[in-house]
Amino acid sequence: MLSKIRTYLPIAYSLIASAVFLDSLRFKFTNAIETQVIFGRLDAWASSFGAGGLFAQTGLFSQYVIGTAEFAASSLLLLGLVPALRRLQTVGALIAVAVMTGAVSFHLFTPLGIDPNNDGGGLFAMAVTVWLTSIAMLAARRKTLFTILGGIRDVLVPPSKTALRSEAPLATA
Repeated sequence: MLSKIRTYLPIAYSLIASAVFLDSLRFKFTNAIETQVIFGRLDAWASSFGAGGLFAQTGLFSQYVIGTAEFAASSLLLLGLVPALRRLQTVGALIAVAVMTGAVSFHLFTPLGIDPNNDGGGLFAMAVTVWLTSIAMLAARRKTLFTILGGIRDVLVPPSKTALRSEAPLATA
C-alpha cells in the first residue's frame, strides 16, 4: 500500500500543480481583467515605496515573467513523469515553491488580500494548495534535491585549499 502511494502521489501532484499553472496562463498571457486587477494592485503597492513598475507589464515581476516561470514549472513537472527524466520533477517543484511562496506572501502581506477578484478566495486557496504540495514533493524527493543543490554549490563555490591539495595534479603532455 505504501509503495503504491509513493508511486502515484508524485504523479497526482505533478498533474494537479501543472493543471493549476497551465490554467492560470490563459489569464496572464491574454492580459485578462483579473490579471490586470491583481498586478495593478501590486504595482500600486510597490509604487507607494518607490518601486513603481515592478509588477507592470514590463516589470521584473510582471504577469508575463510569473507566467513563464509557471509554464517552466509545469513543463518540468510533466516531463518528470517520464522515469528517465524524474529529476526534472524536483526542479519543477523547486520553481513552483519559489513562485507560490511569492504568491502566498503577496496575498497575505500586501493590500492584494486573499480575495482580490471576488472569487471567494479560490485563487488564494489554489496558490496555498500548490505551495504546500510542492513543499511536500521536495521533502519526498529530498535526496534528488540535495544532489541538485550540491551540484549547484560545486559550480558556484570554489573548493577549499585543503581540497585543492588533496586532488592529484593534472597530467601534462
